[in-house]
Amino acid sequence: MLRLTWKHGLLALLTTCVLAAQDPAYDLLLKGGHVIDPKNGINQVMDVAIAGGKIARVAENIPASQAKTVAGVAGLYVTPGLIDIHAHVFTGTPVRASARQDNAVRADTISFRSGVTTLVDAGTSGWQTFPEFRKYVIERSDTRVLAMLNIVSQGMGVSGNENDPADMDPEATAKVAKENAGVVVGIKSAHYAGPGWASIDNSVKAGNLADIPVMVDFGEDTAERNLDVLLRDKLRPGDIYTHCYSGHRKELLHGKVNPAMEAGRKRGIYFDVGFGQASFYWYVAVPFFQQGFQPDSISTDIHQRSINGGMKDMIQTMSKILNLGVPLPEVIRMSTTIPAREIKHPELGNLDVGSEADVAVLRLKKGKYNLLDSAQAKYPGDRMLVCELTIRAGKVMWDLNGLTAMDWEKFPYRRDEDSR
Repeated sequence: MLRLTWKHGLLALLTTCVLAAQDPAYDLLLKGGHVIDPKNGINQVMDVAIAGGKIARVAENIPASQAKTVAGVAGLYVTPGLIDIHAHVFTGTPVRASARQDNAVRADTISFRSGVTTLVDAGTSGWQTFPEFRKYVIERSDTRVLAMLNIVSQGMGVSGNENDPADMDPEATAKVAKENAGVVVGIKSAHYAGPGWASIDNSVKAGNLADIPVMVDFGEDTAERNLDVLLRDKLRPGDIYTHCYSGHRKELLHGKVNPAMEAGRKRGIYFDVGFGQASFYWYVAVPFFQQGFQPDSISTDIHQRSINGGMKDMIQTMSKILNLGVPLPEVIRMSTTIPAREIKHPELGNLDVGSEADVAVLRLKKGKYNLLDSAQAKYPGDRMLVCELTIRAGKVMWDLNGLTAMDWEKFPYRRDEDSR
C-alpha cells in the first residue's frame, strides 16, 4: 500500500511538471520590433515579453512558443507608453454639472489611440475640486491620470477667479497635494492677468510646501511681470515653463531666442511644448530649432478646442518635433523619460523588467505631409508617426491593425444559440 501511494505521488509530481513546462511563461510577446527605451539605453531590434501586467523580459530572440499571444511587430518601433504632461481631462461629473464651462475631454477616448498611457491634467482642478476629480475621473479611467493642482481653489474655467489673488491659498493647495501624494504631481499657474506676481509666488510657495514642481502657463506679461524675471528669479530648478513656442510672452525677440529662455535652462527649468489651441507657431518654433533651443518635453495641452485644430493629438505633436530635425530616439525621450523625471515619477516612461507594462508600438511613415501649427499654417514634412498598438498595465487598449488579434475563423465566438 505504501509503494502504491509513493508511485501515485511521483506520477502526480511528474504530471504537474509536464503541465507547467507546457504552460507559456508570457501573456504577450512583441516580437521583432525596434525597441527604443531611452532610460535603459536600448535602440535596437529586440523582443518584449509581458506577463501578469508587467514587463517580464526584454531580449533578442525570445521563443514565440513561450507566449500565449505573439504580435509580430517587425518594422515597427516599440517604446514605453507615452506620457503627456499637459492635458485637460476633468470632464463633467455629477457634482460639476456645468458642461458649458467644461473644456476638458475624456481621458480614455484620447489617450490610447495616440500611444499615451499616462496623462497629467494640468490645473483643471484646484484644491477644492480635486476630490471630485479623483473620485469620478482619475479612479474610473483606464488611463493613468495624474494631476497638477491649479493655484486657484476650484481650478480652471469654473470659478472665473484665476486673476484673483484672494482665491489663491498655497497652504490649502499643498495640504491636498500631500494628502494625494503620487497622484498630485505639481502646481499649475495659468492665464494670470491680475496685479503683480500673485499667481507665480503662491504657486511656488505651494510647490515648496508639497515638494513638487510648478508648471507655468505665463498668461499676460507686463513691464513688471516679464519672462526675464520669471525665468531668472521666480521659478526654481525643476519647474516647468509650458507653451515654450507660443510667442505670446516674447519668447522670440527680434528673431532670436530670448536670453531669458537660455538663462532659465541653465538654472534647470524645463521647457515643455504644450501645443494647445494657440500656443505653437512655426514662426517661433523654426528659429528656435535653428538656434538649437529644443524642448525638454513634448505635450499637447489637449482639450475640446485644440483637439480638432492644428494640434490633434500626442502622436501628431511628436511628428512635428521629429520633422524639425530631432532624431526619433530623442523624440521618444521627450515623450517618456524626461516627462517622467519632470513629474518625479521615474518608475514611468521605461521598459524596466518588473515595471508596469505600459507600451506603445509606433509606425514611422515616410512621404509628403503638411504639418499644421495653431494658426493652421503648414510646414512641409516627410515623416509621420502612427500609433499601431497601445498596452496599459499589460492590457491591449488600442490595436489599429489587429496585431494581437486572432483570425476570425479560429476565434472562439460565443454563438447566438449558445448565449440564449
